[in-house]
Amino acid sequence: MDLATIEKAVAFIGALVVFTFAVIGLRGEWKKTGLDDNVTKVLLALMAFGCFLVVLAVFGVLPRGGGA
Repeated sequence: MDLATIEKAVAFIGALVVFTFAVIGLRGEWKKTGLDDNVTKVLLALMAFGCFLVVLAVFGVLPRGGGA
């Protein structure tokens, strides 16, 4: 098992943990209507989306960046 595989496994597990808690927090904030609660909802949704992108990157779905 090389270092890249270990790094991908740690990133995947971390993304799942953070995604789970972001969704739990978003469900708790969903019915609140204050401005600060709406900001919290946006931040939690962006955090969950970022975790989704990490999972896509781990499995190689996202294209690699870099020059030609």
